[in-house]
Amino acid sequence: MTSSTSDELVETFLRYQHLFVLTAPVLFVLGVYFAAPTPADAGTGYWLEYWWLLPVFMLGATIVNTVGISGSALFVPFLIFLFPLVAQPLSPSEIVLVGLVSESFGLSSSALAFVRYGLVDRKLALTLVGGGLPFVVGGALASFVIPEWLFYGLLAVALLAASYLLFAADLGHGDHDDAGETSDADAAGDTDAAGEAGGATVADGGALPNDAAKPGPAGVETDADGVVTRVDHDGNEYTYDRAGYLERFGNYSVGGAFQGLAGFGIGELGIISMLRTNVPVRIAIGTNHIVVAVTAVIASLVHVFGGAFVDFGHALSLQNIPWNMVVFTVPATVIGGQIAPYVSTAVDTSTIKSGVGVLFAIISVALLGMALGIA
Repeated sequence: MTSSTSDELVETFLRYQHLFVLTAPVLFVLGVYFAAPTPADAGTGYWLEYWWLLPVFMLGATIVNTVGISGSALFVPFLIFLFPLVAQPLSPSEIVLVGLVSESFGLSSSALAFVRYGLVDRKLALTLVGGGLPFVVGGALASFVIPEWLFYGLLAVALLAASYLLFAADLGHGDHDDAGETSDADAAGDTDAAGEAGGATVADGGALPNDAAKPGPAGVETDADGVVTRVDHDGNEYTYDRAGYLERFGNYSVGGAFQGLAGFGIGELGIISMLRTNVPVRIAIGTNHIVVAVTAVIASLVHVFGGAFVDFGHALSLQNIPWNMVVFTVPATVIGGQIAPYVSTAVDTSTIKSGVGVLFAIISVALLGMALGIA
C-alpha cells in the first residue's frame, strides 16, 4: 500500500469517524448476543433486565469525557453503592470488568475526535502505552487474588488522588495559553477549517497541505533541538518538547497498576505528569485519551480471558461475565463520548470538574469505611 493510499484511508476514516464509532457497539452487541456463553435459558427477560443502565451510563460517559477522566472512576463507585439497591450485587472482579469494557468503547469514541483535530502526539502516546502496559497487566492479574477489603481500600486511595488532581491540575476545557490552545468546542466539534499557519506542514503520516476540506492527521514537525511544532485543523499552533519521560513513566506506571486493578487511574495520575512537563493542555488531554483507551482495552482483555489461563483467586470466566449488562453499557458510553464535546460548549466544565472532585472525595471516605469494616 502506497503512502498516498494510506493517507487517503486515514482521512476517510477520520472524516466519517462518527459512522464507524456508532457501528462498533452495534457489532459488539450482535457478537455478544450470538456468540457469548450466556445461560441456557437466556430469553428476552435476561437481555432486557438491565435496560435502565443505558441512560445511566450515557450520562456518566458524557460527564467523564467532558471533564477528561476515566469512565470507570464514576462507573465503579456507581456499581458498588447504587447498583445493589435495585439489582443483585456484583463481585469486585465483575464491577471492574463492566467498568473497563464500557470505558474502552466510550474513550475510544472520544479519542477519535481528538485524533481528527490533530490533538494527539502519537510518539508520546506510543511511549506512554508501552511504559504503562506491563503495570496494567500486572494490576489486572493482581485483582484476581487481593481480598475485597484491600480492593476497596486501594479504590479509595485512587479516588482521593483523582479528586486532588481534579482540583490541583488545570484540566479545564476552555483554557487558552501562549501555545495557542483551543477549547474542546473547537478541537472536537464539527468545524473543518484547516490551519492557515505556516503554509504546508509535515504530518505524522505524511505531507499535509493547507486544505480546508482535509480532516486528516495534524501538521507537525520536530526541529533538531527536539522542539515540536503542531498545527491543528483550526490553525492553532502548539510548541513544546517531549522532555520529562522519566517523570511521566513514574506516574503512568503507578496509574497503570490502578488501571488494571480498579479500572481507572492511569488517566488521572498520568495527565498531571504531562502538564508538569509542559505539554500543552489540549495535547495532553487528547494524547491521554488514547493512552487510557488502549490500556482499558488491554486490561479488559486480561480480565475477560485471564481466567482461562489462571486457576487461582477469583478470576472471571467467560461464562459468568454479565453480558446482559455490557450490551447496554457499551452503546451508552459510545454515545456519551460523542455527546461530550457538544456539552463542553454549553456548560462551565470547571463547575462539573469541581462537582466530580467533591463526589470522589465523599465516595473515597465511604470506601475506606467499607474497607475497615470488612477487615
